[in-house]
Amino acid sequence: MTTAQKIAEIETEMMRTQKNKATSYHLGLLKAKLAKLKREMIDSSSKKGGGTQEGFEVSKSGDSRIGMIGFPSVGKSTLLTKLTGVFSKIAAYEFTTLTCIPGVLQHKGAKIQLLDLPGIIEGAKDGKGRGKQVIAVARTCNLILIVLDATRPMVHKKIIERELEGFGIRLNKQPPQIEFKKRDKGGITISRTHDAPRLDEETIKAILREYKINNCDINLKCDATDEDLIDIIEGNRKYIPCLYVMNKIDDITLEELNVLDKIPHYVPISAFLEWNLDELVERIWDYLDLIRIYTKPKGLEPDYNAPVILQRKFSTITDFCNKLHKNMIKDFRYALVWGASVKYNPQKVGKDHQLLDEDIVQIVKKI
Repeated sequence: MTTAQKIAEIETEMMRTQKNKATSYHLGLLKAKLAKLKREMIDSSSKKGGGTQEGFEVSKSGDSRIGMIGFPSVGKSTLLTKLTGVFSKIAAYEFTTLTCIPGVLQHKGAKIQLLDLPGIIEGAKDGKGRGKQVIAVARTCNLILIVLDATRPMVHKKIIERELEGFGIRLNKQPPQIEFKKRDKGGITISRTHDAPRLDEETIKAILREYKINNCDINLKCDATDEDLIDIIEGNRKYIPCLYVMNKIDDITLEELNVLDKIPHYVPISAFLEWNLDELVERIWDYLDLIRIYTKPKGLEPDYNAPVILQRKFSTITDFCNKLHKNMIKDFRYALVWGASVKYNPQKVGKDHQLLDEDIVQIVKKI
């Protein structure tokens, strides 16, 4: 029996099992077994090349990377062309794009790599079409755009989410606050600093046994579920922000558009008519959570034309220096900073200082 068949068998059993307190133990075991099998799928995809097979050998470049995922013929190729100027084959039939087509979106001084991935189909996570390669590339992205046809059923949204979920991608989520540490001995210690009524001790120990973990410390700091615990044990989940790009709004009514407005994290556009593309680009910038830092050579004006682009969560002086040159931090003495991150301008700061958007930095090296 193949891994895909084993997965299908477990998923069928889970669907047949009613969810209640009495079955939580059994479902927890099934979910753990399912997660292990899906990890095998991810690992086998990576070993076979995953995102580096023919047509997918696009190396990561620029300040950030975005992957566009969607069913065939939803307008991804048109959108890539409009946003980046890169021509991606467009036709009025499905599966026009068979390879990964890269482009560069330039915004606020940042160079953002935008990938037009082949149309995904249901069952992609199990190897149908080129699904494994498509989703493997998605795991390397800083943002995912799920491009949907506003004239088609929204069930497509759920299908794509399920396919990405099955490959270890968590959309618009943060890692669960669970501390997990393996030990050599001492048994299993479970503590809680937050109520987690959906995850009882029996289920926790059953999941740990499935993973053959007999000694560890677990501290639940949130209202965790069995899926949360499995994600932490697996340790290979990708937590990626996502925007739902609702294309072809020129073909729907205002009433239908008002219904779509209830979907969180969505942007309505018409790629062909170039409607609302400016709003999409601004939302992309917000979801990537990038900041601009301007350099100031000694005795000269700041260079506002070529900002250093950093992720907000990695934006210390050390991160700034490493982005400029990997050896710069070795000669670092201190930095002078002008901007919102300091109390007065300029302020002398160390390498751990946290920078904010549009700060100006001058690096002073050791003599």
